[in-house]
Amino acid sequence: MERPRLARDIMVTDLVTVGPHTQVYEGIRLLLRNGITGAPVVDEERRFLGMLSERSCLKVLTVTAQLAAETGAPPITTCARDFMTTKLVSFRPETDALEAIEQLLRRRISGAPVVDENGRLLGVFSERFSMNVLMAFAHDRIPGTEIGPFMNTDFGRVIGPEVPLLEVAEKFLGTHYRRLPVVDGERLVGQISRRDVLRAEHHLTRILQQPGSRLLGTDADARLSEASRLLVEGPMGSGEVHAFMRTDPRTIEEDADLLQIAGIFMNTDYRRLPVLRDGVLVGQISRRDVLQAVLQQISRAPAPEKALLYLSALDETGEQIPR
Repeated sequence: MERPRLARDIMVTDLVTVGPHTQVYEGIRLLLRNGITGAPVVDEERRFLGMLSERSCLKVLTVTAQLAAETGAPPITTCARDFMTTKLVSFRPETDALEAIEQLLRRRISGAPVVDENGRLLGVFSERFSMNVLMAFAHDRIPGTEIGPFMNTDFGRVIGPEVPLLEVAEKFLGTHYRRLPVVDGERLVGQISRRDVLRAEHHLTRILQQPGSRLLGTDADARLSEASRLLVEGPMGSGEVHAFMRTDPRTIEEDADLLQIAGIFMNTDYRRLPVLRDGVLVGQISRRDVLQAVLQQISRAPAPEKALLYLSALDETGEQIPR
């Protein structure tokens, strides 16, 4: 019997990391430049301290934008139409589930909208819902299924093309959504991810950031609201990663098995799990890594009818029977 795969078998060890005293704007640039959704924060001995996530970065840039408005910077007029992605991978509800998962993995995207023949949005098929599909395959050995029953039909995530940038950012901050379909009438016209918002907001750092200064420098404008002043003059005012990172993320050890890891991803909103050895970061496993591993296991285990056909083509010595 094949040994259950463990975290050490599938974890990624070549990681982009940041230090706790890295300037948070530099951390944001690092995520965008490497096309990643988060980076572990480690000290000089590579001890794990926390995670700098897209959500953390969105909070930084949204606060920056709000402070810019309060101090008289030009208003932000950007709306969803200006920065949404319009060249989308989309599925039909009858698309084969394994085929859809393979496309997500191959294209390195975390989800895609599901539309009908007229381009009307029906739902979203995501990595998290893909996990449900693959675990069903792994346990029940079902021969195939369509994605329709597995798509997320939560239309609270849908926005219109004229929604302002800051409102989009606040929607991401207030929910677990990672992407927002943009619908004009009933027709899907685009999609916005957290990363799209980060890119759109990132130019604001040039308005306020000065080398060695806090978010607004040392002479914050008197018109700042009390809440904004606390953000600038409190712990976040240093502008360093440690003030914005998540300090309580879920972590796992090297001997965690694939089923345990998949269960964490299925039942939580985590997209990555740092792998630790005595508190030291040795690797990381993403939801995508688990999907790939489970998909490989399924592909190596032929369905019963396929196995029967394969065996019937062999004689009792194992040689192929001529046809």
